[in-house]
Amino acid sequence: MSNATKDLAAHGVSVWLDDLSRELLESGDLQKLIDERGVVGVTTNPTIFANALSKGDRYQDQVDTLAKNNADVDLAVFEITTDDVRSACDVFKPLFDSSKGQDGRVSIEVDPRLARDTDGTIDSAKKLWATVDRANAMIKIPASVEGLPAITAVIGEGISVNVTLIFSLERYRAVIDAYLAGLEQAKAKGIDLSTIRSVASFFVSRVDTEIDKRLTAVGTDEALALKSKAGLANAQLAYQAFEESVATARWSELAAAGANVQRPLWASTGVKDPKLPDTLYVTELVAKDTVNTMPGATLEATFDHGVITGDTVTGSYAAATATMDALANAGVDYNDVVNLLEVEGLDKFEKSWGELLGSVTDELERAKARVSE
Repeated sequence: MSNATKDLAAHGVSVWLDDLSRELLESGDLQKLIDERGVVGVTTNPTIFANALSKGDRYQDQVDTLAKNNADVDLAVFEITTDDVRSACDVFKPLFDSSKGQDGRVSIEVDPRLARDTDGTIDSAKKLWATVDRANAMIKIPASVEGLPAITAVIGEGISVNVTLIFSLERYRAVIDAYLAGLEQAKAKGIDLSTIRSVASFFVSRVDTEIDKRLTAVGTDEALALKSKAGLANAQLAYQAFEESVATARWSELAAAGANVQRPLWASTGVKDPKLPDTLYVTELVAKDTVNTMPGATLEATFDHGVITGDTVTGSYAAATATMDALANAGVDYNDVVNLLEVEGLDKFEKSWGELLGSVTDELERAKARVSE
């Protein structure tokens, strides 16, 4: 019996879940999503971990142990999150093996407070990789200007990387270059390139949210007719950039040495506007060698009523270019939009990290009180 998630897989799209918690792991619900919904990977971020720790008591025993050992909050957060990611990697190990390393991946992000610190990001990525100690882990590094050389250095050490928070086509091309440069460094060191995997997380719905707000402010019929078109057009042109990158002699040389393509990953695929189809950023972004990471609600909507009609990307480049030109003519400053979204994205993750630290601090204090009773 066919379903949308199986249809996505048939067209080269890997379905990853944008969520992780100890509840998902210990209840068996993550395994159910693998078996019944075709989920083949997981992505995490500070917001996801903050939400996970705020629900239930499945972290209590570990927090009690950490408190007893006088762990500070940074160590506690590190231990808790890496344990969850390690456990998820073990759940996905059969998929990792059967896909020969392409899927079965679990991403964990470097401390977002390091987004403007290249050396700090490199050190954090290496520590996370060594601590999780699973070949199917991926280290998430934001695509800030300072993150680009960190991506190259970490890939150059043979570590698999999920590049996150990409909004602009210009930055995406820089991410591709950073990946290729990292592969070249790894090759020079004699590292087996076939063991390195990477995805580039291109954000979708946030682009529409910001641009639609600006189009509403313009208010003309022409501007209003462009609402909810920018996110898809931007992503479709990103895929065009991906295709161009793998058609180069530089890539051919790396591929011949065993390198894997850095797959585009569609992130921020939950629809924010209730007037839009809730599967919009799934059904309209179908192309081979891509990943769609979905929050739970989007995954369920796709499974329930998503209709996959085939590749909805590679024939769209002319129309997508026309959309972006029309947005510029309507007065939308693309560069201002994507720069704002990057700043907001980094701020949001840092705020969530702060909330996570606050929650764990409170839990440690309660645990100390329990231990002393």
